[in-house]
Amino acid sequence: MNNQTINQFNSVVTECKRLFEAKTSDYGPAWRILRPSSLTDQIYIKANRIRSIQTKAQQLVDEGVESEFIGIVNYSVMAIIQLRLKPVDQPDLNLEETLTHYNKVLNESIALMQRKNHDYDEAWRNMRVSSLTDIILMKLLRIKQIEDNNGTTMVSEGIDASYFDIINYSIFALILLNERT
Repeated sequence: MNNQTINQFNSVVTECKRLFEAKTSDYGPAWRILRPSSLTDQIYIKANRIRSIQTKAQQLVDEGVESEFIGIVNYSVMAIIQLRLKPVDQPDLNLEETLTHYNKVLNESIALMQRKNHDYDEAWRNMRVSSLTDIILMKLLRIKQIEDNNGTTMVSEGIDASYFDIINYSIFALILLNERT
């Protein structure tokens, strides 16, 4: 694994954390009331918007895909937290507790990226951002199907594994976009 990848990955993670912390300071952990399926739908909306921007010749809302990928990372972290803690009727975490859970999930994501990057030899560097978007959408459709089956799978990984992949693919997309600017 090369140090450039680790540095780039950590730089994107820092940007995602900064936004998550700022929004949590503004809104608190209001998202704690959301069921994981609602978070899946929110991530789907963001990924679908990215694909729409990538395929249409005209964009009417002046927000780039970078902010959507950051949103996908943060909503995926929230979804993993919700799978672990279960939704509540009222927000139940303070800022420090929320950030502890957030950091734990992202640290797990970084460790997963390092293991997979070793085995796949950084193949993502030769991918198109549009392909990463399509893979994220496919993973979301898989998650939705598993959710519709009440979490039951016969041979597939669980929902959390797909969310971790979505986090890493989104971070890879952000790295590639940053390299091209």
